[in-house]
Amino acid sequence: MKSITHLWRFVKPYGRSAGLGLLLLALVVAVDLTLPRLVQELINTGIQQRDMGAILNVSLLMVGLTLVNAAGTVGSMLFAVQVSQMAAADMRRELFVHIQSFSFANLDRLPTGQLVTRLTSDISQVAQFIWMTMRSFVRAPLMIVGSLVLVFLTNWQLGLLMLVLMPITIVIFLLYASKVQPLFVQVLRKLERLNTLLQENLAGVRVVRAFVRAGHENRRFDATNVDLMERTIRVERMLAVLAPMLRLLINLGLVAVIWFGGVQVLEGNLNVGQIVALSNYVWWVMMPLVMLSLSVGFISSADASTQRIVEVLDSQPEVVDAARAEALPVGKGQVAFENVTFTFGGHDEEPVLKGINLVVEPGETVALVGATGAGKSALVSLVPRFYDVSEGRVTLDGVDVRDVTLDSLRAQVSVVLQETVLFSGTIGDNIRYGRPDAADKLHPSDEEVVTAALAAQAHDFITSFPAGYDTPIGPRGVNLSGGQKQRIAIARALLARPRVLIMDDATSSVDVETESKILSALDRFMAGHTRLVVAQRISTIMNADKIVVLDRSRIAASGTHHELMASSPIYREIYQSQLGNQEGGVSHEG
Repeated sequence: MKSITHLWRFVKPYGRSAGLGLLLLALVVAVDLTLPRLVQELINTGIQQRDMGAILNVSLLMVGLTLVNAAGTVGSMLFAVQVSQMAAADMRRELFVHIQSFSFANLDRLPTGQLVTRLTSDISQVAQFIWMTMRSFVRAPLMIVGSLVLVFLTNWQLGLLMLVLMPITIVIFLLYASKVQPLFVQVLRKLERLNTLLQENLAGVRVVRAFVRAGHENRRFDATNVDLMERTIRVERMLAVLAPMLRLLINLGLVAVIWFGGVQVLEGNLNVGQIVALSNYVWWVMMPLVMLSLSVGFISSADASTQRIVEVLDSQPEVVDAARAEALPVGKGQVAFENVTFTFGGHDEEPVLKGINLVVEPGETVALVGATGAGKSALVSLVPRFYDVSEGRVTLDGVDVRDVTLDSLRAQVSVVLQETVLFSGTIGDNIRYGRPDAADKLHPSDEEVVTAALAAQAHDFITSFPAGYDTPIGPRGVNLSGGQKQRIAIARALLARPRVLIMDDATSSVDVETESKILSALDRFMAGHTRLVVAQRISTIMNADKIVVLDRSRIAASGTHHELMASSPIYREIYQSQLGNQEGGVSHEG
């Protein structure tokens, strides 16, 4: 339950509202504890004495207190809703902002499905817990303590009986909590797995249909769904046993009061009104304990959700600004890899890159080719510090990229990733995404947007839409082809006017003719700017200033196309597999 204490800092800013809600709740409890006393008075001085005046006065007082109780209940509930939802909104915002700071390595360990679950269902569970705390979980101890005090004041022998029943209930509660909490953690993990599976399947539904794998996916889903069901049933079975046990304790308490109280009445030590009042107080002692015990599953679930939220908040981004990082001055765009070794999973894993030494001079176009897994994408990801090197260093204009701020570095390095990601909004909004409003960057004009789209060979298909650049983009760009999405992504990168442009297999979805036009336009648009290109087709990089061949995590060869054809067997093999008969062939990209 320690993780739930982390919630305090989210509730603290709304302490005033929480305090008012708890004051109203205390008022409600006071009224609830007063009513049995009034019932006692009604019976003893009104009904038994046949005093209509007393009956009327006590009844009116009870009606008034009931109205106060109703108003206090509504007020406390409103404050509880306000505090719980505002705290949840702050938690959601902090979690989202924190995720934005994650490096690629963090995101590798926390898949999208898990993060979505924690941002949605887990935070909703925690918000419900805060609401319940301000209502039931605070009300319960107040009612228990107040009722016990009044029981002792009425009859100390019955008070001692309550002190025997209470520890039994508390022990049952603690035993069930210790058993159920780990099970709820397992249930949430299974739910997380189901969400991840759903997200993968819905995102790849076209691939599933294309390869006739619906049956396979159905079986995968069924297995995960049944696993979740079985874990949930196991939890619910435990809770099903708990409820009747606790109701038995309540009934035993009431029976004890009636039996013992009846004896006391016969002996003249108690009256009927006191028995009725004591029965109510016994109910108010035991019922909150029962409600808390029945809430053990909810409390355990909230604790598990809080743990998962805290896990994300405690995960620190692996790539951060150094303590003395300074803004990167605008330079010429020289990129150098100095004895670079890189490992994705830490030092125990096999290095993806080993001893890489490479210099890309300002204005040069350098292409990277090689077999799948050779490390091409990993190499270019080190320049904008999507990952940090394990050994060696990467420099931009002679400055180690780890010594400058990430914002200033990425302001000069634009990347078109393998996987094209477009956001909700219009085509124009997505192109402008690479050029945010800032003090040092004026908002791009429509002419600049069109110029970037022209260079990316996107203008023609954009203007073919009735709404042109104001055309809304559907979910995941469903209303655009793969090639169209890639060209919008290229335009987005170009609009940022980077000193270094990285294209990681950025034209794989466009035809050869369009790709040729894009590269030709880039030669003009990016003249004097440095380019690093991960290429799928040899035909697109034959005119690069330098071609680097990666093999088994190392640089196997580098040079111009003609030099490599003469000196590199690996390059010749790639070339011949694709263009030996002047036709595109097997893809060697990964």
